[in-house]
Amino acid sequence: MIRNFYKSLLALAVVVTISFSNAFAQDSTATAAPAGGGDAAKGEKLFKDNCAQCHAATSEQIVGPGLAGIESRKDIAWLKKWINNPMGVIASGDKYANELFNKFNKTQMTAFPNFTEDDVKAIVSYVNQVNAAPAAPSGEGTAVATTATAGDTGSGKFVNVILVTLLVIMGLVLVALLGIIQLLNKLTDKAEGTPAKGVSFGQRFQNGLKDVVANKTVRTAIIWVFVLLATKATFDGLYGIGVHQGYAPKQPISFSHKLHAGEMKINCAYCHTGVYKGKQSGIPSANICMNCHNTIKRESPEIQKIYTAIETNKPIEWVRVHNLPDLAYFNHAQHTNVGGLDCKNCHGDIDKMEVVQQRATLTMGWCVDCHRKTDVNGKDNAYYDKLMEAHNAVSKGSMKVEDIGGLECARCHY
Repeated sequence: MIRNFYKSLLALAVVVTISFSNAFAQDSTATAAPAGGGDAAKGEKLFKDNCAQCHAATSEQIVGPGLAGIESRKDIAWLKKWINNPMGVIASGDKYANELFNKFNKTQMTAFPNFTEDDVKAIVSYVNQVNAAPAAPSGEGTAVATTATAGDTGSGKFVNVILVTLLVIMGLVLVALLGIIQLLNKLTDKAEGTPAKGVSFGQRFQNGLKDVVANKTVRTAIIWVFVLLATKATFDGLYGIGVHQGYAPKQPISFSHKLHAGEMKINCAYCHTGVYKGKQSGIPSANICMNCHNTIKRESPEIQKIYTAIETNKPIEWVRVHNLPDLAYFNHAQHTNVGGLDCKNCHGDIDKMEVVQQRATLTMGWCVDCHRKTDVNGKDNAYYDKLMEAHNAVSKGSMKVEDIGGLECARCHY
């Protein structure tokens, strides 16, 4: 009977898990958003990476004015000149530029000298697209709402899969306990014959348990299990030396990445200026904070700490979170720029962290495992053309980092 019950539970677990997994997969497929195209897609990336820190694509005012209807205020040629060198336009005596400068408390706009006319047109196209969204046909609006709902449903299905799986496991454990009790009862009956009337179930269970413990084989098994668990705990402790996963120190200023990187969508490179071009990502200087906070929340006690640091000419003593040993060489630009890795690959969901913590182990094994699994991004990169050609001549699989020397000791230790 118990054996049949086991089979039924296992079958139920498989069927329910597959059903929920399929439902979740279907919902996940439904949430895929159509890719953007044309200049608007390019403009969205440019806007979010460079403009969203100070400007809204709508009429909302943040640090500077909202960009809704910007093309009706000034033409593309003027906008390009302004974006390339805003202080130069102001110094030239341009009336509109000076009015704008004075209106926003003489806040100096960051110059982007590398922006081309096509870049400016792309940003304007994206801004127009954002502001045209409310007037879109009802079919589009419905599609967006459906997508959001489907995403929520998918998450709920995934949670249900976990809950059902846990319930099934609990049921199997319960059945296993019932099987042990039945075994103990059989051992008791065998040792004492048919149990006398009036003997309680608890007494029978206790007698059976004593017989099991008195068994030499059982005692030996228990000792070996204890030894194995103790050995594993010892090695886990040894491997954990120097690993600071979960480290989340208190900083001198309560800075929220969840607010800035998450809600405000500020690109990492805006504050960490070396993340795409330097060996290290870099610690933001106080003047970067002042690009926004010379007008925003100046009265905040935390922002006042930045003013104090500037006035006393003392740097803010930020506490480093991610720190590799000196014996290991790591280059940020090699991974983020050349390798095309996203910050989340190593740092986790920074945009959801109120207080930043180290999510990955940052051990050598963790790095080596990544080099074994990660494909080399050789698309539109002439540097890899010869390597890709040589690799394809001897292998049908994709070229991994380990194939170009990613596991050589001297690559990180020299």
